[in-house]
Amino acid sequence: MYLKKNEERRLLAGHLWIYSNEVDTVKSPLKMCQAGEQVIVHTSRGKPIAMACVNPQSLICARVYSNLPGEMMSVELIERRIAAALALRETFYNEPYYRLIHGEGDWLPGVIVDRYGDYLVMQINTAGMQAVQDLLIEALVLQLKPAGIFLRNSGAFRALEGLPQEDCLAFGEVPDSTTIVENGVRYNIPLKTGQKTGWFYDHRDNRLALQGFSQGKRVLDAYSYLGGWGLNALKGGAEHVTAVDSSSAAVEGGECNAALNDFADKWTGIKGDVGAVLRNLRDGGEQFDVVVLDPPAFIQRAKDKRKGVEKYRSINALASGLLATGGVLVSCSCSHHLVDAELQRAVLHAGRNRGYGVQLIARGHQGRDHPVNAAIPETEYLKAVFARMLG
Repeated sequence: MYLKKNEERRLLAGHLWIYSNEVDTVKSPLKMCQAGEQVIVHTSRGKPIAMACVNPQSLICARVYSNLPGEMMSVELIERRIAAALALRETFYNEPYYRLIHGEGDWLPGVIVDRYGDYLVMQINTAGMQAVQDLLIEALVLQLKPAGIFLRNSGAFRALEGLPQEDCLAFGEVPDSTTIVENGVRYNIPLKTGQKTGWFYDHRDNRLALQGFSQGKRVLDAYSYLGGWGLNALKGGAEHVTAVDSSSAAVEGGECNAALNDFADKWTGIKGDVGAVLRNLRDGGEQFDVVVLDPPAFIQRAKDKRKGVEKYRSINALASGLLATGGVLVSCSCSHHLVDAELQRAVLHAGRNRGYGVQLIARGHQGRDHPVNAAIPETEYLKAVFARMLG
């Protein structure tokens, strides 16, 4: 593959993505490449600079996996990447519950692996890594010796790459669910049917921070999934948690996890559209000391940003209307396209519309098991704002 003049600059700075408009298609026609093919990347002057996997169907038409021209994908190469990733996680976590591989952040573009003790759940989101799926599985088995590996190969990213939607057992045996421990809280995680790869480890540190704001408080956990935020609040001494989610399975899972931690009597689960439920609670005169908003990404693509920003503003406005004076709003976003300052403005706008003074008391980002590739801004996506509303 040959790049156009000067298009190697991002790659030399450490970025791993090559866009189709950066390729010299006269010297290297993309239509002649097979999805998943490994190629040597050259500058416009012919200097080899990297190895990449190609997908001519995608806007990101190639992803760099090595800076050594000629180095083909192999079990040994993947093992090195896994070993480096494992060493980082074992530095921070005493128990084997974390994201083991975080795609470009761990230099395995498009590969997600979450570890649940003896079980691994993997998602492959690029054609290049799909082509070496067997090598990935072999390397994981050699490095971690898991009891089982389950593939959650479904979702929008695979569709963009032209890959099939298929969830299946890849190695050994994997139960339908397993129990993990995070921040001193136990969770039963559905490995085969849960959202994404089962659990959202990325907010671990932010959920732990919530414990410090929760003593004696009434807490609303909106978009609660399996109760991650709410159960951390109860661990921190909260008086009661109301958890709201649109999924019946999520609400039931949250209730089961509350019981698993002996908090069933302090937990109320509500199924319904989150916006509608929050309006009903507001209209019924309910108030909370802490409200947590952890919605799905409202901005999936840059062109959707305007509508997405309005959704963040709207839900934060609803949440602020449920806060008692002096209450804390924890507002989160997993949309890369929404930067920290924009989330902060949504929180400020919500508070000021109710006449509150808004104190920013903490900020959070993705956990250390979701490392950011310093050259790829897109790998930094998660943000949380902790704001106190003063009358």
